[in-house]
Amino acid sequence: MDIKEYFARISYRGSYDKPDLATLTDIFQHHIQAVPFENLSIHCGESIELDLEATYKKIVRKKRGGWCMENNHLLSWVLTTLGYEVTLLGSKVYVPEYDAYADDIDHLLLKVELGDKSYIVDGGFGMAYQMWQPMELTSGPAQPQTPGVFRFLEESGVWYLEKVKRKQWVPNQSVSASHNVEKEVCRRVYLFTLQPRDIEEFRARNTHLQTAPDSLFVTKSICSLQTADGVRALVGWKLTEIKYDYKDNMDLVEIRILADEEVEKTLKEKFNITLDKKFVPINTSRLSLF
Repeated sequence: MDIKEYFARISYRGSYDKPDLATLTDIFQHHIQAVPFENLSIHCGESIELDLEATYKKIVRKKRGGWCMENNHLLSWVLTTLGYEVTLLGSKVYVPEYDAYADDIDHLLLKVELGDKSYIVDGGFGMAYQMWQPMELTSGPAQPQTPGVFRFLEESGVWYLEKVKRKQWVPNQSVSASHNVEKEVCRRVYLFTLQPRDIEEFRARNTHLQTAPDSLFVTKSICSLQTADGVRALVGWKLTEIKYDYKDNMDLVEIRILADEEVEKTLKEKFNITLDKKFVPINTSRLSLF
C-alpha cells in the first residue's frame, strides 16, 4: 500500500508534510469527491471484506467505492500514515421510518485529535447526509457546511449528529412520490460514544449487513458520490442529482428513472465505476435515503 498511489486515486496534489486541519480537510474533500459510497459488490455476487489490503486494492487500484467500513478504514490508514492521531468509533444510524436508532453499532467513523481539539471525520456515510468537512467535537454550536447545517449534541456521554436541511426544489415531482420535500427540516443522522473501537468489532456487523434479508444494503443497490456543488446517487434504477443551495436557499433535486441498458453506462460516466461482474439493480425497501 502506497500513500502516493492513494493520492493519485483521489487526485490530491497538495502538501502532506504537516498534519494540520487544513491538510486533513483538503484530503477529506478529495476523497469524498473521488470515492463513491456504494454497496454494489453485494449485487454483483461479491463479498465485502473487512481487510485493509483488500479495501485498498478495491478502492485505490480498481477505482471502486465502498461503504463506511471500507471508506473510513482506508481513511484511518491514510491519516495515521500522515501522522494524525486517529481513533475508530462506532455509531448507531437513525432510521426515520422507525423513529429509532439501530439496535447495534452499524457504522464506523473516525475521531482525529489536533492539538487540544477533537474532530469527527466520516467519509463513509454518503448520500445527502455526508459531511464535507471534519466536524469539531463540541456539543451545541451549528457547524454550517455546503450540504447544510450540521451539529453535535451530547447527553450523558452519548453524542448525536443531526443535520438541518434546506427546502428542496424538485422540477419533475411526478417521479418522486417518496421524496420528502417539505416535512423534514432537522434530521437525526446517528449517535455514538467516544469508546475506542477495534476493526474486529465490526466484523460480525459487516457480514450481517450484506447477508440479512431485511438489511437496507441487501434490499437496495446504492452508489452515491459527492460533487463540486452537490451529490448524485443511483439507488436501484433511480438516479438523483442534487445541487446544494441552487437558489433562494433551496437545493435543486433532479430525478430520472433509468432503463436497464443505461445503468452500466451511468455508473461509468457519473461515478467512474466499472464492474467486473454482472450487476443486478434492486430497490425493494421503502426506507428513504434522502
